Amino acid sequence: MPAMPSGGLLLKVLYLSLDPYMRGRMDDRKSYAKPVGIGQVMSGESVCDVIASDCLGYAAGDIVLAPTGWRTHEAWDGAALRKLDPAIAPITTGLGVLGMPGFTAYAGLNVIGKPKTGETVVVAAASGPVGSLVGQLAKMAGAHAVGIAGGPEKCHYVVDELRFDAAIDHRTPDFAQRLAAACPRGIDIYFENVGGAIWQAVLPLLNGFARVPVCGLIAQYNVASQAAGPDLLPATMRQVLTKSLTLRGFINYEFAAEHYSSFLRTVSVGIADGRIRYREDITDGIENAPPAFIGMLEGRNFGKALVRVAV
Repeated sequence: MPAMPSGGLLLKVLYLSLDPYMRGRMDDRKSYAKPVGIGQVMSGESVCDVIASDCLGYAAGDIVLAPTGWRTHEAWDGAALRKLDPAIAPITTGLGVLGMPGFTAYAGLNVIGKPKTGETVVVAAASGPVGSLVGQLAKMAGAHAVGIAGGPEKCHYVVDELRFDAAIDHRTPDFAQRLAAACPRGIDIYFENVGGAIWQAVLPLLNGFARVPVCGLIAQYNVASQAAGPDLLPATMRQVLTKSLTLRGFINYEFAAEHYSSFLRTVSVGIADGRIRYREDITDGIENAPPAFIGMLEGRNFGKALVRVAV
């Protein structure tokens, strides 16, 4: 157990978030954040119980979000932490629909995508924590929402529970044809979470002035060299030029100062009135975090991937 720092908090981790960005932290390459070194604690955000406090404004029993990493306890003496109110929403939502993944969806769609009534919005990994909210926010904006997911069960969830207009299984051999049929007016916004073969199917369907928020490239995270198949860079750049496309990579915190409060209001109201739904995939035990993380990268999770560390 760590000792409580002067003026700080002693935290017990209740839930640990598993997110695709963590894969990038395991590579020793230049990126927007430093990699995690061998022997260091793996980075990650968690929901924590304050078990002791020497910090004004916090008391034992408070529930907070903290970047503890993959551990069971943390001695915190850093910046102020966001408190969670279990009476408003389940505390796990602070790591999902009302947390970083939710804000990623909100900022990418609304700040970069700027959906308009009647436009077609397509999102990859549509049953996951980011993609599921992208489609629901698109519907709230009056757009036609098409999700891409892996397997019939996830596709049924996207349409029946999340109320997308259509869902396409990327594992089917005629995926590209099915996607085209679901987007008869082309694609105005494509929210990129995957890359690879899905991007190859989306690219020819993009309309003039389409917007592409690039949130993730999960299909490429484990690729050590040039992937097999065609080189899509020339075709992509040609489409960018001839169709006046906007491709914008982003990290959610770029927009937090201006848009985080509106995100919390919009999504909280949407959850309360039933327009926004979510799903969580919870694994018990921090010792099971590594296989759960690998499973998430392979698409075996169904909803926001979490690890229940303690109760």
